Amino acid sequence: MFLLAALPLVLSAAAIAVLVAHQSRALAEREIEGLERELIAAKKQELRNYVTQARNGFYFIYGGAAPDDEQAKTRVAQILAAMIYGDDGSFFVYEYDGTNLVSPRRTELINQDMSGMTDSEGTPITDRLIEIARQGSGYHSYLWPKPSTGEEARMITFVLGFQDWQWAVGTGVFIDDILDTVATSRAEVQSRIRRTFVYIGAITLVALLSVFLSGLFLNIRERRLADAKLKELTQRVFDAQEEERGRVARELHDGISQILVGVKYALDIARRRVTRGDPRSVETLDRGLENLSGAIQEVRRISRDLRPGVLDDLGLGPALKALTDDFRARTGIEVAFETVVFRNRLDQEGRIALYRIAQEALTNVERHSGASRVEIDLRGHRKGATLRISDNGCGLARSAGGGAPGPGIGLRNMQERMEQLGGTLRILSSRAGTVIEAQIPLSHLLPPERRGEPISKAQA
Repeated sequence: MFLLAALPLVLSAAAIAVLVAHQSRALAEREIEGLERELIAAKKQELRNYVTQARNGFYFIYGGAAPDDEQAKTRVAQILAAMIYGDDGSFFVYEYDGTNLVSPRRTELINQDMSGMTDSEGTPITDRLIEIARQGSGYHSYLWPKPSTGEEARMITFVLGFQDWQWAVGTGVFIDDILDTVATSRAEVQSRIRRTFVYIGAITLVALLSVFLSGLFLNIRERRLADAKLKELTQRVFDAQEEERGRVARELHDGISQILVGVKYALDIARRRVTRGDPRSVETLDRGLENLSGAIQEVRRISRDLRPGVLDDLGLGPALKALTDDFRARTGIEVAFETVVFRNRLDQEGRIALYRIAQEALTNVERHSGASRVEIDLRGHRKGATLRISDNGCGLARSAGGGAPGPGIGLRNMQERMEQLGGTLRILSSRAGTVIEAQIPLSHLLPPERRGEPISKAQA
């Protein structure tokens, strides 16, 4: 039961965790990509500004020089070679044929043919820069040894074409700091997602423990209540058994025992009179036989109260009719009994339950109600069978505080019989009388039979 109760919670927590992680990762990735684009855009703008300022510094030379003015080219190359900034920043110049003219950070490359040069990833460098310069200006990214560390790092370069001299002039900045920032941000996002998983797992664990502990508490509580109810029910069964045994013992002692003692005395007297030849012995024997017949009738009555044979032989209707007739003859209370033809359709459990309820109700009427009339109605319907018993007595005794009728052992027995069969018991009590209505569900009605063969519902 704990696993069944915990499984939906675990699945829900897992789904929430996956959804939160996916949404967080997607949102963080968008933010990181946006940050990366902004930082790179700032670097590109910075590169453009560097090249623009450098061009403005020597434009007065380039603007008035002829395409073959070697002196002007030398002066401009010297100016660009002197423009060193930061630890790694510098300008470069390539002729369109690939010859390196300016490389202040790596002077060994000057006057070298750099065409066809690529980085460690195979990305073209010189040829691509010259191609961009021929088109006017643009950006290019590649790997290049970092002067301050000597290690290869990612660089973004802005190159500008001097078409009259067929020069590709540019500078670049390393963006390893941007890449480190992006990597740190991604690592932080992953760490946050892991912490989120831990938090959700901890919350789920606490919830599971709460479910387990609450279920354990409820289970123990319900078990204790069930044990208490079982003990109470067992005690009531014992009390009912003892009450029934006491009733049978009283009836045997007060009825049959006294009658049999009278028969014994009558037989003793008849024996003595027969011995003396007294003619009154016949009268004494007749009186003894009459008392013996009364004892037999009393035994039959007690047997019928314990388990009426007519209930099994003829069904509930005739059994209730015999019960009401005997009740009327014994108490003098008028009883009106009405029923429909059941054809013995109630199963054994239903017959016994309704008979005992009627028996208990009549006992209560005789002992407590002071009624002068009782009405009993038994009939079947689409929902099952209903037994209704009403009297014009003083009503049931009220519980403390003037509430509903107090739950005597007889009423509790009625209620438990109906609960066992899945039926209902309604008790309405007032000063005008009491109404007890017991209803048994349709499941306790047997299919109708005709000539020994079952009849379909349509025929019924």
